[in-house]
Amino acid sequence: MDYNPISITTALVILVVFGAVWIFFGWWLGRKNKSLDDFMLAGRNVGLAFAGATAMATWITSNTTLVAPQLTYELGVWGMVGYSLAALGLILFAPMAKRIKELMPEGYTCGDFIRVRYGKTAWIAFLVVSFCYAMGWLVSLGMAGGVLLNTLSGLSYHLGMTVILAICVGYTLLGGLRAVIATDYVQTIIIIVGVLIIGFVCYQTVGLEKVYDYNKEHHPELLNLLFPAAMMFLFNNIFFGLGEIFHSNVWWSRALAFRPGIGRKAYFMSGFLWLPIPIVAGFIALSAPVLGLYPDSSDMVGPMVAANLLGDIGAIFVFIVVFSALASSLDSLLAATSDLVTRDIYNGLINKKADKKTLHRISKLVILGLGFVTWLLCLPKITTLGALLNFTGAFVASTIWPIVLGLYQRRMSGDFVTAALVLGTVSGLIGYHTIGFYVAALFSCIVSFVICMIGLLVKNDNFDWQRLKSMEKTQ
Repeated sequence: MDYNPISITTALVILVVFGAVWIFFGWWLGRKNKSLDDFMLAGRNVGLAFAGATAMATWITSNTTLVAPQLTYELGVWGMVGYSLAALGLILFAPMAKRIKELMPEGYTCGDFIRVRYGKTAWIAFLVVSFCYAMGWLVSLGMAGGVLLNTLSGLSYHLGMTVILAICVGYTLLGGLRAVIATDYVQTIIIIVGVLIIGFVCYQTVGLEKVYDYNKEHHPELLNLLFPAAMMFLFNNIFFGLGEIFHSNVWWSRALAFRPGIGRKAYFMSGFLWLPIPIVAGFIALSAPVLGLYPDSSDMVGPMVAANLLGDIGAIFVFIVVFSALASSLDSLLAATSDLVTRDIYNGLINKKADKKTLHRISKLVILGLGFVTWLLCLPKITTLGALLNFTGAFVASTIWPIVLGLYQRRMSGDFVTAALVLGTVSGLIGYHTIGFYVAALFSCIVSFVICMIGLLVKNDNFDWQRLKSMEKTQ
């Protein structure tokens, strides 16, 4: 159904105002960036308030505000609960963040860790996995911006997607991670307040009892706790969330940017604060049939219900909340992926003698390039946000055990890690295409785990942790 509570003119005005504010903010903060460390890692001096806010805001993506309702709408209660358990990724990464900061105080990326810890072959395999995931996430965020504007205002998908990408690229380019973290702080406040207000209005207007009774009569499968696909999704999403956070430079760069002793506290705090957000978003989605709302695209069920409940003015509020969630992840991913390309590909493989001034300039060019490539890949819009995001689960779940064992176990060998990354990813992709999206991460994680366990039994790498502190170069 068509439902456009915001006029195209209003949508454009909001975009222009937000764009101008965020880009100016990026420029203003960027004036303090005097070095590569400032641009990539905010001077390695981020305190607890900003650290917790940026971790939470980055994890409350457009996927949380759009895909969590979509999966609840399609899979019912387990879709809601399963998505909320992605908070385990943040919570379990908390002690790892402390360990990362201690092991490699002068490191820049997760690629630095894989390169030194496991060697060049495993490093290249990891980079392939990481970039496939990063591009999948970037494209899903770009698509979300276009779909959001199109659903709420009727503005062209392509125009909306283009403008939102341009805004995020603009302030990330000007301010680096310092601007990303500062805007995340503001966006976190907007998101938390917004989701709580929307959830409260939905509860007051529709009510738990009415939602339950209506779905029990008309859509009983949504309340079925033995719904097989939904149960598989529950376990799949746990491993997907762990893999997303454990391997991604989005989270490693923050662990390295936080002050010593801050990372563990920040990730614990953000994980527990994030946990109820998908529950609220899921409840909103279960209210859609009660309100007679049946969206053409299920990934827009959340904003449609919220806009219906809050009216025209409320729809503007909904747009601002989802836009903030989208921007808080898109800017983080642009910055973190740029660091990975600059440090690991350019500095690690192309120009090993590049100085920090050159790397600073290359990093900015990479941000522009990533924005352009994302824009190109978003143009066709060939799938839904949920399908695209879960496709990447086959890649990231293969990294869980190589990362965890690499941080805490000297024995783990690079040869077996390479096999775990490649075969885990391949098995996940096979499961995705032959069974369904809800087993991709599960299959990938299991195969990777088995290979890593065999590696621990048959080979002893006896790694010297001091090599990470010195950040030795690749031969």
